[in-house]
Amino acid sequence: MKTLKQLLAGRNRPLAVVAPGDTVFHALTVMAKHEVGAVLVLDGEQLVGIFSERDYARKIILQGKTSKETLVSEIMSDKVAYVTPSVSLDECMALMTEKHFRHLPVLDDEGNVLGIISIGDLVKETICDQQFLIAQLEHYIAG
Repeated sequence: MKTLKQLLAGRNRPLAVVAPGDTVFHALTVMAKHEVGAVLVLDGEQLVGIFSERDYARKIILQGKTSKETLVSEIMSDKVAYVTPSVSLDECMALMTEKHFRHLPVLDDEGNVLGIISIGDLVKETICDQQFLIAQLEHYIAG
């Protein structure tokens, strides 16, 4: 199985980020442009929160607020769990499953943002690993 570091290194798309002072509408625009379900909220280069589709649904729509007038800082999740590149993909999956979230920032030891992974990334990698293992077992049995 790939390491978290390898998974991030294989990405060729820019990181989707917004600032705390941006509007929710702007954050949704960034999410649509990058085709992602969450964006990291950075104050300069410091991670201060995460904003997701779930935040939008629960804190804007259901509360009757408007995305063009509400700032990301008002509704973002500011208690952000994160991992470092040394954490295994299985550990990431366990953490995300236990805590019921779908996006997990990856930070280095100094707190610098390296990227973000989604539960979809982990499921895709797990499926690839299982397919590889099945092929190896079929080869072994046939040989």
